[in-house]
Amino acid sequence: MQIVTLNRALLLSLFLLLAQTQAFCTTQTAVLAQDTGAHQVQLSYPGNPVTLLIDYSNGAMIKALRIKGGANLLSASGVTTGILLPTGKAYSSASGHPASIRRSGNRLTVSGISYGDDSLRIIETWDFLLTRENISWEITRTYSNSAVLDNDAFPEWAFQHMNTWTGGILDNGGVVWCKYLTGINDTYGVHTGGVTLWNTASGNGLRISASPVPGHETATRYSHSDKDEFVVDHVVSDAGLKQRYHLSRFVRGRSLVFAPHVVLKSKIRARYDIAYVNYPEAYTRGNLPGIDAIAVRELMNTTGRYGVVDNRITGGNGWLSNWKCLHEPFFAQIGLALDDSNYDRNLSATLDQERDLAMKPDGRVLSRWHDVPGDEIPGTYNKETGYYEAMWGYTVDSQTGYVINVCEQFDLTGKLSWLRSHQQSCEKALDWLIKRDSDHNGIFEMVNHNITEKTASDWLDIVWASYENAFVNAQMYGALQHWSGCERVLGNMPESEYYASVALKLKTAFNKPIEDGGFWSEKDGQYVYWRDNDGSIHGNNLVTPVNFAAIAFGLCDQPARIKTILDSIEQRMTREHLFHWPLCFDSFREEEVSAGNWPFPKYENGDIFPTWGYLGVRAYAPYNKDIALKYIRNILHQYQLDGLSSQRYSRITQQGQGDDVLAGISTTITALYRDIYGIRPKWNRMGLEPHLDSTLDGTSFRYMLRDTAYQVSLRLGTYRLSGDNFSVAATTGFGVANRKDGLHYYHLNKDSCTLNIKTTTGKQSIGLSVQRWDEAQLLFNLHSKGPLKMDIKGLVPDSFYTIHAGHLSKRVKATNEGSLSVSWTNPGQLDFTVKKDPADQP
Repeated sequence: MQIVTLNRALLLSLFLLLAQTQAFCTTQTAVLAQDTGAHQVQLSYPGNPVTLLIDYSNGAMIKALRIKGGANLLSASGVTTGILLPTGKAYSSASGHPASIRRSGNRLTVSGISYGDDSLRIIETWDFLLTRENISWEITRTYSNSAVLDNDAFPEWAFQHMNTWTGGILDNGGVVWCKYLTGINDTYGVHTGGVTLWNTASGNGLRISASPVPGHETATRYSHSDKDEFVVDHVVSDAGLKQRYHLSRFVRGRSLVFAPHVVLKSKIRARYDIAYVNYPEAYTRGNLPGIDAIAVRELMNTTGRYGVVDNRITGGNGWLSNWKCLHEPFFAQIGLALDDSNYDRNLSATLDQERDLAMKPDGRVLSRWHDVPGDEIPGTYNKETGYYEAMWGYTVDSQTGYVINVCEQFDLTGKLSWLRSHQQSCEKALDWLIKRDSDHNGIFEMVNHNITEKTASDWLDIVWASYENAFVNAQMYGALQHWSGCERVLGNMPESEYYASVALKLKTAFNKPIEDGGFWSEKDGQYVYWRDNDGSIHGNNLVTPVNFAAIAFGLCDQPARIKTILDSIEQRMTREHLFHWPLCFDSFREEEVSAGNWPFPKYENGDIFPTWGYLGVRAYAPYNKDIALKYIRNILHQYQLDGLSSQRYSRITQQGQGDDVLAGISTTITALYRDIYGIRPKWNRMGLEPHLDSTLDGTSFRYMLRDTAYQVSLRLGTYRLSGDNFSVAATTGFGVANRKDGLHYYHLNKDSCTLNIKTTTGKQSIGLSVQRWDEAQLLFNLHSKGPLKMDIKGLVPDSFYTIHAGHLSKRVKATNEGSLSVSWTNPGQLDFTVKKDPADQP
């Protein structure tokens, strides 16, 4: 084969320049090697690991794609464009007369690509631009007529095998997990084009970024072809594609998932940027001593993302089952751990859609989304939207799940306008449930009344929890507390106080003994699950989500009760050698559950559902972090064994059961970030509230919140957040915001105690280390050059404080609101003491 290097004059001049100067090493150009006999040209660029081989002998196709000079990742089908007509006729760019190529600098143009028939002729031009960072491929397509297409390859990528890639991280925050496309023509289709394919074993990644021209949209189908290839097919349309089968995003044994669509006689373009990704580096979880960081990365990038069904459908069941339960409160928490702006953006859009399509006029939030009818209370399924009420009963925790996710999502995004757009709907959702307290005892009642109705009222949908349900009420307390804070942020103090008062009444009632109408069973040392309308008590079989929720959401704050519950659970876990918490330790009564739950232990009557793991970690973290970490490590070990590819685990064998994989299984690891590492963002700051032990000492990782990259460093006794021009350390939890006017420190990550350091000469570097903060004294070290002003809030009102720094001191009186201000000139690095004068002590 004769290889002719294109543009010899340019290469010769560069060679002469190399001989004459040392500067050539910084001059780079694309290398395009052409085989004129075979009509092939290879595209590469110095420093770019991706190489493409274009075959233009019979139309045009990308025949080979290599990373770092390795094996061809493409099958013989390569990468092509094409169409499928409703008649069944298929046409491809890899057929017809040879195309033409033209080189201009770092660009290669392939033109004269033509395919189709008399009814529809396609003319295409491909433009490639090579840089060190990526290969940009722009496809310009002209349709000779308007037509209906059954499918559209714009383009279609055919990779060698289903195991060429572990999966692909989608630019809506989701994932295509290749191992789940098990059968021939199993296909998953989503309404987004960008994907980062990765192989865990090699560490190689390939990012394909899709950019259609304005007015057009890109969708993608991922399929297991009849040639055992992994096929990625981009479809470009001028409107969002409909589903071919009901609302199904995933179909088994069918290569097509999108409905036929119309194309107009026109010229359209789409661009794909193809780039190598060092997967371990790009998705590193940082330095996590005592934790299997690789398992964390893989679990979050697979199980954690799997619940994203499509754009505006982010949930916990995922795309295999085409299901989303709205009665789950942990989707924003998954986003907290993923730390992916694409997931955050999609979850915000999901909550918008649920506000608009899944909420009834009276405030009732429908409990589920599914691609097909059959799981609904008759008459409730909307075939256009997919939202409905579950056939098992009115699962009322959809009210609380919606509100909790909105509030926690607001803390992640910080978008006040978005929160305002959900104000009325959150109030309606809460008020719908508040109105259900018919006897005004502070506990909110379900739609069902007692076990004889054989209907459910919460996530455990085949357990007949009825009337006064402790699990739902515990979540309601969390929702009320969250929303009260949001109303305060929005400036609505009367509403904030109202929801806080409702929460307080609920807390008081919830903690009463069962004999007095509450949920606490002193005899059993646990919170019972529910009370029927006849006053009968049910669920005193140590139901873990109920008791964990009471502690995790802050209803139970009595140390003796916390100890009783958590010690009892851990004793039972140790006795049975269980790797994770079951839904209950003893059996429900037979009449309290569906027949599918009998005999014990079976399904929701005693099996292990790690979905609610985050409640267990959150409950144990302040009490005994070693126990919390044990179950975090157990989940990571289980992921290494089976990929957590199950709905649940048998209580008897501890082997995976069920084919409905649940993304909620990742919540034990999301709790690692929230409740152990202490990542606690607030809408106006980054927060850090760790529960660290010695095995985690030295943990460090990068965390991106909104537009700021934080370096998180966790040492025993010292926690640090740093970024561009700031570094803050403290011996306790704290929050920090680095704004244009300076640094804002929040002691214990609360709004009540703050230290604001405002610079007067523009942006300047600030280092802050807080050693002590209590009513009597503040000790901190400040490193910053130039004049500044310090505002301190959270002091004793109307008291005098003496501020010492170096050899200088100032005496200042706090306002009647407990704040003071002081200016300092060019401190450099000084230790500050802010001490309350003894004479002012009570």
